[in-house]
Amino acid sequence: MGGAKDKQEELVRLLSSMGLSKNVARTLVCLEALEESTSIQIERATGLRQPEVSIAIQELRDRGWVTKKDIRRTRKGRPVHNYRLARPFAEIIDAIDSAEKARIRKMEAGLGRLRALIRRGS
Repeated sequence: MGGAKDKQEELVRLLSSMGLSKNVARTLVCLEALEESTSIQIERATGLRQPEVSIAIQELRDRGWVTKKDIRRTRKGRPVHNYRLARPFAEIIDAIDSAEKARIRKMEAGLGRLRALIRRGS
């Protein structure tokens, strides 16, 4: 009986197979499920360590898929941030789809060129 956890694990596997690192995929799927969360909440939900979450969040922010909001704190210490998806999850999947299709077209063009060079050399 597949539950939410099974669905999340399958999403992580599929995203990883499309070029995202496992940590980035895990963080992305976590944010989709939690809607908004701190890095500590992401660490607990994913089982990733703090540096792994920070690197994954940075990559997701660089892609424009995650936004960061500062949380005001009353006491001293490290600042806390909330993270959330910047776009609907379906749009992020569409962006991955487009990137993968472009990568496939580039590979096919390269293979066509390679075959042409081989035929010419024979």
